Amino acid sequence: MPDLVRFLGRFHPLLLHLPIGVFAWIVVQELVVIFRGRRDEPTPLGPFLFGAASAVVAATAGFLLYLGEDYGGGDLIERHLWGGIAFAIAAIATTLVKAWNVALGRGAFADRALLVVAMGVMTVASHDGASITHGSDYLTRHAPAPLRALMGLQEDEESVGVAGSAVDPVVYAAIIAPVFEKRCVQCHKEGKAKGDLRTDRFDLLMAGGKEGPALVAGDAAGSRIIQRIELPEDDEEHMPPEGKPDIEAHELILLKWWIDQGAEETKTLSAMTLTDEVRAALAKWGPLSPTASPQPSSSSLSPVPPDAALVDIVRQLQERFPAAVSFESAGSSAVVFSAASLRKRFDDASLERLVPLMPHLVSLDLTATSVTDRGLAVLASAKQLRQLKLGETTIGDEVLPMLSALPSLQSLNLYRTRVTSAGIDSLQHCAALCHLYLWDTAVDADALERLRQFLPNCRIQAPAAP
Repeated sequence: MPDLVRFLGRFHPLLLHLPIGVFAWIVVQELVVIFRGRRDEPTPLGPFLFGAASAVVAATAGFLLYLGEDYGGGDLIERHLWGGIAFAIAAIATTLVKAWNVALGRGAFADRALLVVAMGVMTVASHDGASITHGSDYLTRHAPAPLRALMGLQEDEESVGVAGSAVDPVVYAAIIAPVFEKRCVQCHKEGKAKGDLRTDRFDLLMAGGKEGPALVAGDAAGSRIIQRIELPEDDEEHMPPEGKPDIEAHELILLKWWIDQGAEETKTLSAMTLTDEVRAALAKWGPLSPTASPQPSSSSLSPVPPDAALVDIVRQLQERFPAAVSFESAGSSAVVFSAASLRKRFDDASLERLVPLMPHLVSLDLTATSVTDRGLAVLASAKQLRQLKLGETTIGDEVLPMLSALPSLQSLNLYRTRVTSAGIDSLQHCAALCHLYLWDTAVDADALERLRQFLPNCRIQAPAAP
């Protein structure tokens, strides 16, 4: 498509709010007349004319956006497109009938009936547009449990990938899928598959899009997805597109490494070759490398079989959080939980549901979730917890004293959290700690040096002092 089509189409997100606001005002003015008992009193025609004109302009811009941005291949996109056109037609019809009634001095029943139809079409089209941008569960994601039950919604609408064990994670589920979730899925998902490419599922990612395969297993340099990421930022083919957060350097290293290693869905970290560059990238991501993983505790060396009550608890949580919870190994009562792929959908209320697991939890991944310092108070009973990942959460110094009291904690990831030098001293009492990740935090060099003196056997990963 010509650049002019793309240029005009990108005004759609700005223009679409205009007819919505105007028609909302029209409804208000009609309701005011009705409630005042003046049903036959004519309301101004001007807002109808302006609303219809703005609806046509917004629908036209949306059609140009559809053509220029290659938004094909999705039923939701198609429905939104035709919904916008239908709303513009309904707006025109409502305005024409309104003008006819005003000219002839007739009642307003017909134009008000058409107004109801137009508002209904507008509501559906608007909801579809919001679903394209924010996901189909945007409105219902945080709805109260009674309301969700009334609407027939499940507690959790999306599942997470199998993340493997605490000491040998599956690389795709633990690293690659979260990278795609953060950088690509917004434009390449169900209902919004630009270029017919989906990155929200492994099989669809490997299937590619209308331009062919997105990646070539074993050849990152020859993979189209890597080529697009590495284009200059001012190139219109660069991905993610302008205005979207770019992929970080360590994320790109890990993505290329995974592709070069065969781009397999179930390959674990121990089955892959690690270079120094990859190890450094993994250090920024979190404690995934086998050489940087906690040493197994005596409970994992001599596993205790789970009792029937624990098996039942795990089964119930697996139904609520599919594939996020599992036993560390066959015949062991140690439990592993990963909420990394749930991300912001996993909050304090979700963490509260894990209370029955706390005495058995050995690994907990809460990366990029919505948990807070207050919600983490439930970890006080996790006496066997060895590995905890809190990277990219909003937690701060308040929770650190409680974490330092966990007797088995060996690996702690606080990457890009709000912990500071004032609070980090609390960890000096964490005697078992042997791996600590503090990238992108407000902990200064002096605090790091103090901590290293108290924990001489702990490997602390943090930026070099300025």
